[in-house]
Amino acid sequence: MTTAQGDVALLEDPVAQELLGSRQLARLAYTWRDGTPRVVPIWFHWTGETITFGTPPKAPKVKALQERPEVSVTIDDESKWPYHALLVRGLASVEMLDDVCPEYAAAASRYFGPEQGQAWVATLRGEPMARVAVRPTWVAVLDFETRFPSALTVTEVP
Repeated sequence: MTTAQGDVALLEDPVAQELLGSRQLARLAYTWRDGTPRVVPIWFHWTGETITFGTPPKAPKVKALQERPEVSVTIDDESKWPYHALLVRGLASVEMLDDVCPEYAAAASRYFGPEQGQAWVATLRGEPMARVAVRPTWVAVLDFETRFPSALTVTEVP
């Protein structure tokens, strides 16, 4: 039986694992302090439990995430057809650090390659960073082969 959309077990799906290990940007959607939606492209690292981001502590999203931790994250790859997408809803936690968070360093190595990633992180050492960790509570995978958006899914009418 296929795992239902919404089940966090979908994080183990091969499409989800492919995207979680990819160099694609995540898109972090959150609610701004005035109640309006925001979305930002951002590097990420999958820890096996959380989708984690490093960001400057003064980034506007930090305060908004502390006040309203409900978020969505999308990671997709449109470079091939049919394209793949991972959709995640969850709760964000923010931790202030005195240095670069390990997940940001891992993301830098993945996006830039090990040598350039280490060089980039070295320029940030000693600077404070906010660690944003999103714990998934709902997950969907779209591969347009076996899993489609709900609007395209045919269901039987009783």
